[in-house]
Amino acid sequence: MAFLVQKYGGTSVGSVERIKQVARRVAEFWAQGHKLVIVVSAMSGETNRLISLAKEIQTNPNPRELDVVLATGEQVTIGLLAMALRELGIKAKSYTGSQVSITTDSAHTKARILKIDEDHIRADLTAGNVIIVAGFQGRDEAGDITTLGRGGSDTTAVALAAALKADECQIYTDVNGIYTTDPRVVPEARKLNTITFEEMLEMASLGSKVLQIRSVEFAGKYKVKLRVLSSFEEGEGTLITFEEDNKMEQPIISGIAFNRDESKITVVGVPDHPGIAYQILGPVADANIDVDMIIQNIGRDGTTDFSFTVNRNEYTRTMDILKEQVLPHIGARDVIGGEKIAKISVIGVGMRSYAGIASKMFRVLAEEGINIRMIATSEIKISVVVDEKYMELAVRVLHKAFDLDQANNIDVKSC
Repeated sequence: MAFLVQKYGGTSVGSVERIKQVARRVAEFWAQGHKLVIVVSAMSGETNRLISLAKEIQTNPNPRELDVVLATGEQVTIGLLAMALRELGIKAKSYTGSQVSITTDSAHTKARILKIDEDHIRADLTAGNVIIVAGFQGRDEAGDITTLGRGGSDTTAVALAAALKADECQIYTDVNGIYTTDPRVVPEARKLNTITFEEMLEMASLGSKVLQIRSVEFAGKYKVKLRVLSSFEEGEGTLITFEEDNKMEQPIISGIAFNRDESKITVVGVPDHPGIAYQILGPVADANIDVDMIIQNIGRDGTTDFSFTVNRNEYTRTMDILKEQVLPHIGARDVIGGEKIAKISVIGVGMRSYAGIASKMFRVLAEEGINIRMIATSEIKISVVVDEKYMELAVRVLHKAFDLDQANNIDVKSC
């Protein structure tokens, strides 16, 4: 017997029949005596439908009212799943994010969880209920409905697992685990049995869509045991571990992440003096726009160029801020940019112990004639920005070069 929090994504509950399948799976765990809290997303495609409806009314929907609309998707799913479980003779009770209650800040459409009042859930669990909670949503301290951003149901599940001290948080999705890279790009991609939180955090932040990055951050912070599994086939999935595997065969590189939703912006002819980075990025941050990679060139003749990347969806807004607020203030010469770029990263805790990973990555890309436009490194990752048209080629050749299709991809000589 264990206390499990299980999350089922949109494809897992994408139709009435799939909701019934989820109910049957939950019933199997319930029959084994497990305590269960189930977190569900809206049915597949429903959130996009609701966004489209809102945009038919208002081109740029008011964030507060948009959250009111979006939260209804998960509310439908929890009710239907509770009914499906009751049809199987299982006591089930559904909760919206407000009813739990999950308290968030007031950043509508991308709120952050502040606290969870789990008393009601504990009482209903003690009474023998399976608890079903709407993912992706909560309420702020003023009582307004908030949503957590796309993929936010993952964060809901992990937060509940942390608050309730569950034995494991299981994320059921349409893939059977975490892969070395996207199998749609590299058919030889291999499923990982385990991956460290550090590696998974990098994978999530660098484009992997399997888990929302905030859910991984939350799980790592509160030591929540996290597992990714398939809703449609049996298997152990991928366990996200707290510590590195210290076996001799620790792979150097665990995976390759990529993100085609990047755009690059360069502020040209920036006065080269202390505080200039803040003067450029401060107004961008004030607009709640996340900046990723940053490069400042060596100054010459009292000026420098300052480049950074933002999500492609924020490109136009960022350019407007720079042209209207920053350029007149700092006296830079121009702002230029481009949206057709992609970021590719090789990730692995094993690279801490081996030199030459970066040079190998750069050599492999050079042999394919792929020009690197930006580089960023950390202790366990190396990221490059390239033209978007080369992204898939770059991922394939790097995956092969680092032997990620092999079970044990350690290759000291080639590194």
